Amino acid sequence: MKNSNTKLILLHPYIQKQGSSNRLWLLALISFFTIAFLLTLIYTRESITGKTTATRTTMRGPSSSVSSFGGAPLPTTVINTLLHYASKSNDSFHMTHSELKSISDVLRKCSSPCNFLVFGLTQETLLWEALNHNGRTVFIDENRYYAAYFEELHPEIDAFDVQYTTKISETRELISSAKEQIRNECRPVQNLLFSDCKLGINDLPNHVYEVDWDVILIDGPRGDGPEGPGRMQPIFTSGVLARSKKGGNAKTHIFVHDYYRDVEQMSGDEFLCRENLVEHNEMLAHFVVERMEENSFQYCRNKNNTSTEASSS
Repeated sequence: MKNSNTKLILLHPYIQKQGSSNRLWLLALISFFTIAFLLTLIYTRESITGKTTATRTTMRGPSSSVSSFGGAPLPTTVINTLLHYASKSNDSFHMTHSELKSISDVLRKCSSPCNFLVFGLTQETLLWEALNHNGRTVFIDENRYYAAYFEELHPEIDAFDVQYTTKISETRELISSAKEQIRNECRPVQNLLFSDCKLGINDLPNHVYEVDWDVILIDGPRGDGPEGPGRMQPIFTSGVLARSKKGGNAKTHIFVHDYYRDVEQMSGDEFLCRENLVEHNEMLAHFVVERMEENSFQYCRNKNNTSTEASSS
């Protein structure tokens, strides 16, 4: 009988199950923490995005700016300080103190929330936004890329671009054409969104035409050189917006900068009217244009448009 040294080793099933179970528990634990981390990350990003959107909405709404002054007007000392430093800018294209103050005085008296439309992104853009801190301020500029760049730098600014189709060399021709179409496409009272008048701006966002603007400043586009677009379109458009108001204050304050130039004076005389000129301060003209009835076909009360109307009827 032989003695066998062979040893029989039995692996109990429990030992195998225990090793496999530990690995499963470890995998489950890792999965749990991974999912928890991802959910936390997603929630945090949504929360931040939501807060950012809410902030932008608050700043771009009708009562656009929420400042430390709440809903009260800016203190006189703050306004005077802003005007002082804006007028002392080293840039040669800034407005003078007297010009800035004329516009500021009207904004201070404007009922809150004040609707302020500005043609041109200029050195004073941030000043206008600040002075109308309880109202809605919208800027229109000819340069699409600059408007987008400015909005990116200053998210509180509401800016849109527009493609001007006019040339300074065509000023007289365009004014004559508008007068001939005074009963049709170039009526003084109309919704320009649906108009084909050559001097009317009809490609702005829809809501711009629905707002009853209290104050309008025309400080753009470029007005130099025969090939420049000039300011005939903003001047005509501003006159129509003022006369076509459905509600709010019946009067609209319209400021035209660089009024010493021929284009600004010719367009202002025709579509804003000398009878509405209340102040001419250095290079700034201040008009007050009143709402008109829908069947009105005359830009200025003191101008004889009989021949023009007869030829267009």
